[in-house]
Amino acid sequence: MKPSAATARAGANIALVKYWGKRDPVLNLPAAGSLSLTLDQLETTTTVVPDETLSADTLALNGQAADVSRVSAVLDRFRRQSGHAVFCRVESNNNFPTGAGLASSASAFAALVAAADSAFATRLDDRALSEQARLGSGSAARSIFGGFVEMAVGTRPDGSDAVARPLLSAEAWPLEVVVAVVDEASKAVSSTKGMNQTQATSPYYPAWLGQVPEDLQAARSAIAARDFEALARVGEGSALAMHASALAARPGLIYWRPATLALIDAVRDLQSAGVAAFFTIDAGPQVKVVCLPEAGQRVAAALSAIDGVQRLIHCRLGPGVRVLG
Repeated sequence: MKPSAATARAGANIALVKYWGKRDPVLNLPAAGSLSLTLDQLETTTTVVPDETLSADTLALNGQAADVSRVSAVLDRFRRQSGHAVFCRVESNNNFPTGAGLASSASAFAALVAAADSAFATRLDDRALSEQARLGSGSAARSIFGGFVEMAVGTRPDGSDAVARPLLSAEAWPLEVVVAVVDEASKAVSSTKGMNQTQATSPYYPAWLGQVPEDLQAARSAIAARDFEALARVGEGSALAMHASALAARPGLIYWRPATLALIDAVRDLQSAGVAAFFTIDAGPQVKVVCLPEAGQRVAAALSAIDGVQRLIHCRLGPGVRVLG
C-alpha cells in the first residue's frame, strides 16, 4: 500500500514516580521504571505527509521550521519496516508551552509514531508503538496510553521489554490536575542534558535510583486501592528526591523559580486545611497539582493567587494516542 497522509493526537503525561536517567542513551532505555498520568488538555497534534518530491524530511513545529533529525530517525524505522523510502513533511503543533517542563516531547513523539504507523500502514500494536515512541523520547512511551500508566525499566539489551503498559483508565479514578505555569520559555538545560549530568556527577543519584522500585510498588498499591493520601506521599516524595539529586549535581541543576516554592507552600496550606491535593514537578519550574475532582476549583483559586503564576491549565486524565485521519 502506498504511504498516505495521516494525523494523530497524543496527550502529555506527568510522572508521579519520576523518570530521571538512562541505562542506554542510544536506545533511550531508562535507568529505572516510572509511573505517570496522561492529561487531556496538554496535547500535540502531528501530521505526517509522505511526499515523493522531497529530497529530505521537513519539520514544522508550531508553524516554524525546526531540526528534523530526531523525527527523521523515527521515520527511518517506519520506512524500513514498510519498504517505502519516501520522505515526509511533518507538521506538529502543541497547545501548551514547548520545552518548558510540561512533557511536550512525550506527547510529540507519541503522536509522531502513531501518525507514521498509519501513514506507512505498518499496523503496530500498542506495545510496539510504545517501544517506537521511547526511541524518540523516553517519556513518550507512556503517552501511548491513557489514564494511569507504568513504564518498565526492562532488562533486554535491545530494549524490547522497556515499554509502557496501562494500569487504570482515566474513567476508573477521575483525578484532576491543575498545572501552574510559571515560565513559558524553553528551559536552559534540557531534560536529557539534565538527567545525564545528574547521573554522571550527583552523589545523591544512586540513592534516588535505589528508591524507585519501592516507590513504584507503593504507587501501584495506592492506585489499586484508590488511596489518594498514599499516592500523594509517593508522588511528592519522588519529585522532591529527583530534584534533590539534580541539585547535588556538579554543577547543580536548579529548575525552580521563586513562584515554584510559593506554589509548594500553597499546596501545603491546602493540605493542612484538609484539601485532597499534592504537587509534582518535572525538570522545569511548572508545578502540577493533582487533586480529587471536588477540590479542583479550590486548588485553582489558591494557585492563581500566587505571584509569578502566568496561567493555569485545568486538566483531567486523558485518553491514549489516537489517529484522527
